[in-house]
Amino acid sequence: MGSMVGTVMVDGLREQAVTIGEFIREQREQAQVSLRQLAKLTGVSNPYISQIERGLRRPSAEILQQIAKGLRISAEQLYVHAGILEAREGTTETIAAILADPVLDERQKQALIQIYESFHRESLATEPTRRSESNS
Repeated sequence: MGSMVGTVMVDGLREQAVTIGEFIREQREQAQVSLRQLAKLTGVSNPYISQIERGLRRPSAEILQQIAKGLRISAEQLYVHAGILEAREGTTETIAAILADPVLDERQKQALIQIYESFHRESLATEPTRRSESNS
């Protein structure tokens, strides 16, 4: 049973990687930018971008940020498509800021995001209670 969960997880990650790759390719084609041009604009190698577009690689938040700059689109859009960031109002700017911080490494960014999201969920869960108390 444990291996089934692992397989589903791997398949889920692969599907996400393909989705982000397809999205990047669509954005690149709409901008009429070649793979070589995007590589030059981003500082990310041509083969690596090609592998991302084909779903063979899952890019980090930093790589996505570089690609976003090269395509002149919001990094937040790429984070959402990559599954790094959930499309939620009010929290996306904070998470995008954490992901964009050049000083923090990936592990630190993920830890901060997890803490932030847990506080956010906790606040949302207690919000109805706070509203009813303030109405009394």
